[in-house]
Amino acid sequence: MTTLNDLKTPFKPNWCPGCGNLPLWAAFKNAAVEEGWDNTNTAIVAGIGCHGHIVNFTKLTSFEGLHGRPVPVAAGIKMANHRLNVFVFGGDGDQLGEGGNHFIHACRRNHDYTIVLHDNGLYALTTGQTSPATPHDFKTKSTPQGNPDYPFMPTTLAIAAGATFVARAFAGDIEQLKDLFIEANNHKGIAIIDVLQPCFTFNKEFTHEFFQKNTYYLGDDYDPTDKTAAFVKSQEFGLKSIPLGVFYKEDKPSYEGDLPQLKGAPLIEHSPVRKDLDELFKKYI
Repeated sequence: MTTLNDLKTPFKPNWCPGCGNLPLWAAFKNAAVEEGWDNTNTAIVAGIGCHGHIVNFTKLTSFEGLHGRPVPVAAGIKMANHRLNVFVFGGDGDQLGEGGNHFIHACRRNHDYTIVLHDNGLYALTTGQTSPATPHDFKTKSTPQGNPDYPFMPTTLAIAAGATFVARAFAGDIEQLKDLFIEANNHKGIAIIDVLQPCFTFNKEFTHEFFQKNTYYLGDDYDPTDKTAAFVKSQEFGLKSIPLGVFYKEDKPSYEGDLPQLKGAPLIEHSPVRKDLDELFKKYI
């Protein structure tokens, strides 16, 4: 049985006080304890950004990749051992900027892992420049006159790209986020969780108080299998009208589930087949 103490590392979090990474981290650890995720069955991958420090504070098998590149690393891990629970942690800059190409193709291929998007609407680690999720006209260090670009809506992008589980959460609601981590991991296929994560230091508009006042939860009457409705809900983002919960779910074979090489056992359990290539090489000598 996994305990919170099992997940401790020698390092203390160095996120800013009030950072949305702190409750997000707590929710993930609570999910790990509840589900028994440990070093024998779980791997986490992170990109570059404030979010990436989660690998230093969580004692699980982990890999911190290049900026925007945690998604292909996770794909390799999952294909090598598809029995593992695999989680990708990435910021809105990491996933939608440098990693945008990987993000949309992971959704298209329906890889069987969970992408946790730490969405604070900025490049916070480099002190607050605009990201692909920064609102239009938003003033930052890189756009002091206001952001001229219009942002991606991560949930809409994920649904359009083919993701089979798409949800939005608020980092401050630890219990709801914990449940979403578990539900996403149990889903067979790609799961995207867009976590609205306040940046206390550089984003003075999207605060904890802002999300507490302006978010609401999708009700029991909402049908997450209705793709048209999911598109509509995924684009709602305004005062008193930011929906949280699972926008879209679809039962569909995962990428790993369709690979014949993985039907019997994980790749790590297959003995390598050695071939003598001498005769082949002779053709080119």
